[in-house]
Amino acid sequence: MSLRISAGLPTGMEGLTYPIPFSDPETIIRIAQAAEKFGYDSVWGNDHMTTQNYVRAEFPVPPRFWEPLMVYAFVLSNTTTLKVGTGVLVLPMRRDIVVTAKQIATLDHFGKGRLEIGVGIGAYREEFKALQPDSKLERGDIVDEGLQALRLLFADRVASFDGKYYRFKDVELYPKTYQQRIPIYVGGNNANNIRRTVTWGDGWLPAGMEVDRLGALVKEMHDMAEKAGRDPKSIEVAPQFVVHLGKTREVARARYRESQMSKHLTSLAKSTLKEQKASSEDINLIGSPQEVIEKAMAFRKAGVTHFLGLYFAANSADELVDQMQMFAEEVMPKIR
Repeated sequence: MSLRISAGLPTGMEGLTYPIPFSDPETIIRIAQAAEKFGYDSVWGNDHMTTQNYVRAEFPVPPRFWEPLMVYAFVLSNTTTLKVGTGVLVLPMRRDIVVTAKQIATLDHFGKGRLEIGVGIGAYREEFKALQPDSKLERGDIVDEGLQALRLLFADRVASFDGKYYRFKDVELYPKTYQQRIPIYVGGNNANNIRRTVTWGDGWLPAGMEVDRLGALVKEMHDMAEKAGRDPKSIEVAPQFVVHLGKTREVARARYRESQMSKHLTSLAKSTLKEQKASSEDINLIGSPQEVIEKAMAFRKAGVTHFLGLYFAANSADELVDQMQMFAEEVMPKIR
C-alpha cells in the first residue's frame, strides 16, 4: 500500500488554527487548487457550527465556519483529480442522518468518486450543547448509531432504523454512492473509536499522538480486526498532524509558537488531547525538513498509511501555500 499524503483545508478552522480574517471562499479554492498542483492526494476540512468559547474571547468578530459538504461541491468543480474528505463530520450536530446520507451520495456522484468521509463526536462539547441544549444522550452513542445508519442507507435497497437518536422507516435512498463502498474514517484517539473503526469503518483517524502510543494502538486494532474476521491491512491508519517547516528546528518551533495553531492545540489539551503526554512540538511534524522526514518515517514504521489532513501552521494564506509547497518538494518525495 503506497503512502497517501493529504492537506488540511480551513473549512471550519478560522479562529481555531488560523487568524480572523482568513478563510474566504477564494482562499479555500486557492488552497485546494494548490494542493492538487503540488501532488497532495486530497484535502480534509473540519466541521463547526458555532464559535468556541476561547475563540470568542480572543477575537472581536466571529469566524467563518463553512459547511464542508457544500464547500466540497465547489472544490470538486474547481479541481480535476483532487479528492476531498471530512476530518471530521460531527454526527452529533447532524440530527437527520437520512439527509446527511443523501448529501454524501449526491456529492460522491457529482465528484465521480472523489469523496471520503470522516466522522466523529467533535472536539468541543460546548458546540453540541449550544445546538442541542436539552439533549441527554452521549455523543459517542450518537456516533455509534450514525455509523450503523449510514451503512444501512448506503447498502440496503430499503432501509429502516429504530435507535434512541436516529429513526427512519422504509427509506429507499437512491442513487446509492458512486463508489461501491464509500470510505468512512472514524476520528478520535480513544479505544471506542478503534472499536467503531473495526466494526463499521475503513480507516482510523487519530490526531496529535506520540509514535509509540500510535504503534501500540495500531497493533491492538489489527488484533481486533483479525478476531472480527477482517483483513487488518484493509483498514487505513490516517492520523492528522500539524506541520511547520523551517531552515532549522529552532526557527520552525519559534515560528510555530507564533501561530494560532499553537493556541488551538493548547485548547485541545483540555479535551480531545488530554491524554497526550509529550509537547505538540515534539509530536507533530515541526522542524527542519530532515527532522520532519525522520519523524514521518517513524510514524510510517508504526503503521501509518495515510498522513490525512496535514494542517500547516501559518498566519496568512500565502504562508500556508508556501509551507504546502515546501513540504511537497522537500519532504513528500522522501517519505512516499
